[in-house]
Amino acid sequence: MADVRMTVAVAQLLREFLADPTEPVHGYELIQRTGFPSGKLYPLLARLHRAGLLIREWEQVDPREVGRPARCTYRLSPGAAESVRRELAELSDQLRPSVTPHQLPRPEGFRPRVAGGAA
Repeated sequence: MADVRMTVAVAQLLREFLADPTEPVHGYELIQRTGFPSGKLYPLLARLHRAGLLIREWEQVDPREVGRPARCTYRLSPGAAESVRRELAELSDQLRPSVTPHQLPRPEGFRPRVAGGAA
């Protein structure tokens, strides 16, 4: 995964593929799942494909029979799922706060407010 910069968008997209690593998914379905516009999604898919993380294939359907053109589908490459899981876990560890809120120092005389009540 050294060829791919791990951005938030890349992480979100890869997480969608981890739901079922062997299942092919077409672009429109990924747009619905991620909320990404096509102008954001397709360049990400192309970058992940060039890096060897995704396999891109055309559906083998008769367009007259299914009433639409064949779609291009994407799925994780064999062996990519484990490296993607590892990379996302490392990213998650990096984003985890080192100090929890209850460990932060509080100013002198600080009293937390009770939810729903007046202090």
